[in-house]
Amino acid sequence: MHSGRCWLISTVQANIQITGMTCATCALRIEKGLSKMPGVENATVNFATGSAHVTYADHQVATDAMLARIHDLGYEGVIPNEESEITQIKQKEVRKLRRRLILSAVLSAPLLWTMGSHIPGLHIFVPQILMNPWVQLLLASPVQFIIGFAFYRGAFRALSNATANMDVLVALGTSAAFFYSLFLALSGHSHQGLYFETSAVLITLIVFGKFLESVATGRTSGAIEKLMKLQPDRASVVRDGTEIQISLDQVVKGDRINIRPGERIPVDGRVIDGDSHVDESMFTGESVPVHKRKGDSLLAGTMNTNGALQMEADKVGRDTALAAVVRAVEEAQGSRAPIQRVADQISSVFVPVVVLVALAAGVLSYLIFVPGEFASALERAIAVLVIACPCALGLATPASIMAGTGRAAEAGVLFRGGEHLEAAGALDLIILDKTGTVTMGQPALTEVTGEIPESEILRIAASAETSSEHPIAQAIVRAASERSIVTSPVSGFKATPGQGIAAELEGKEILLGTEAWLAQSNISPGDGTASAILESQGKTVVYLAVDGRYAGLLAISDQLKPSSAAAIQRLHELGLETYMVTGDNERAARWIASQCGIDRVAARVLPEGKARIVSEMKQAGRKVGMVGDGINDAPALATADTGFAIGTGTDVAMEAADVSLMSGDLGGVADAIEASRRTMRNIRQNLFWALAYNSLGIPIAAAGLLAPWVAGAAMAMSSVSVVTNALRLQRMKIGNRTVRREEVS
Repeated sequence: MHSGRCWLISTVQANIQITGMTCATCALRIEKGLSKMPGVENATVNFATGSAHVTYADHQVATDAMLARIHDLGYEGVIPNEESEITQIKQKEVRKLRRRLILSAVLSAPLLWTMGSHIPGLHIFVPQILMNPWVQLLLASPVQFIIGFAFYRGAFRALSNATANMDVLVALGTSAAFFYSLFLALSGHSHQGLYFETSAVLITLIVFGKFLESVATGRTSGAIEKLMKLQPDRASVVRDGTEIQISLDQVVKGDRINIRPGERIPVDGRVIDGDSHVDESMFTGESVPVHKRKGDSLLAGTMNTNGALQMEADKVGRDTALAAVVRAVEEAQGSRAPIQRVADQISSVFVPVVVLVALAAGVLSYLIFVPGEFASALERAIAVLVIACPCALGLATPASIMAGTGRAAEAGVLFRGGEHLEAAGALDLIILDKTGTVTMGQPALTEVTGEIPESEILRIAASAETSSEHPIAQAIVRAASERSIVTSPVSGFKATPGQGIAAELEGKEILLGTEAWLAQSNISPGDGTASAILESQGKTVVYLAVDGRYAGLLAISDQLKPSSAAAIQRLHELGLETYMVTGDNERAARWIASQCGIDRVAARVLPEGKARIVSEMKQAGRKVGMVGDGINDAPALATADTGFAIGTGTDVAMEAADVSLMSGDLGGVADAIEASRRTMRNIRQNLFWALAYNSLGIPIAAAGLLAPWVAGAAMAMSSVSVVTNALRLQRMKIGNRTVRREEVS
């Protein structure tokens, strides 16, 4: 025998904003550096967002050590306290790039003018002073060593860490042009053989491309900022009978808050007074406001439309549903989809290969193609170095994931990571829980019929059931309340479990329950035709007798959600098979399935049985998605290739799922699959064009058919085109959702 000790090590997460990255190689280098630190379980660096998401063992590694590691690698990191600080960091980076661009453009413009003299057949007036080698040196030097210092610094740090990135390519290419020109100027050559304008214009174009790229990627991550703006800064809290305005961070659980028409709900809670309609489209994707009255729930960020409400705060700060949405979007946008491994693998070897290709192009040009022409060889090498920048390749996947997950979040679909975004689009079978997923999740009165008026049957039944806690009794009482039927007090109430109840109402004996319950008093409910039809539909039939005579019946069932049939149809149109697995009885399950077109049904299935069915389907080669809302669905959700949790469900189900649907609408599953497929299609487009750009551009540049400054412009535009293509996802219409982008602005 031996004894041991089990240590429970808690893990925490940190989001770090990183500045100084210039391409995907930088992101990979930082990611590897952080991952190798003791105590770090996982690190993901997103080049497009300029951020790192790190999961680490608490007390084993400090965030200061992570920041120091990032600094040692040649970059700067900061852990923002809130989303607004992230926005400020990004805005500061854009302003810095703008200043560099303006200075670089002002100094490079005269040199660009001199290019006109190098183009055969093009007669452009160029002031003679600009043709002076020393004037060109004076203009080019600040661009090369002040504006371009960031490239030298990045290249030095990359090479000192035995890697190579975009900075290495830019530094090599522009330095070759600048120092060759400086050598010629010192040797007394005229302006004809100088390349000062090439190095300066290249740096200007690259900075211009990085500026456009920074602005564009800021737009792809705008979903988080828009979500944050939905929450007001202050709340009208009632304390000691007086209404006061306080900042949101001062609101505590239990506070009473007044919400006026046109104001947004500041925290999660419930209505304690008032009546109004609330626009919850930011969560549900449906633009029709929801009626709210006493006892109803309210979510932070939703809009109160037409009435005054008073609410009690239940969840504040990071505990609100809105905060959970923001965290989910942050994690999804910072994660890496499996398809990105293609770009990562290419980027890791790309720069060294390009340097060799550029060197080979220059040597072959000097020795074979244009013997003895060093200037021509230099141009070819520079063009190859510049046009081969892997920025577009590095942006291809994360830019699309950011835009796609952000747009999906606006429609109420939250992906927990890029891998789940990719997996959802590959599903071919959707397994559905019934109660709360396909159906409403609570019994409701569906039919009333009998020997006396329906309203009277319902009045008598509701009066008798007022004291009962049974779900069927509550359904009857709720139906009477919704129809404004006034109940009357009863006496002598007696309940017999599994049978029914007996009571006295207005001097009359009331019996309400099963057919067998009435039969004990020798009361027959007629020929039973109506009840047989209702029971064949899986409905529970309750019989009513008054003073020993049959009076009527009431049918109760868990009703199909209004959107379920249309959602199942959409799933079929997307090429998926549907399979409902429920613990309910066979008759009720098959009736529900027939009403909305579900392909297959399994009834009387225990929670572990649901997970077993999911496993069997996966073993049969199916890509399985599981949709559920309860604790009993959690094992199956975790087992499936992709688990979808209905937003009206339990926290356990939400934690076990890969995709959370903020509304209770089953159509969210189809929305998620559509968003996944469109995002993956967009990623494949980006990867294709990024690879095609380099595959075509490098040979053309090596053949001497591309001037270096043209290569620089093309390189800059390639990154912008990839991000612009990703931005199209922000305008995609998901299914039949009525939510529009401007509705969450």
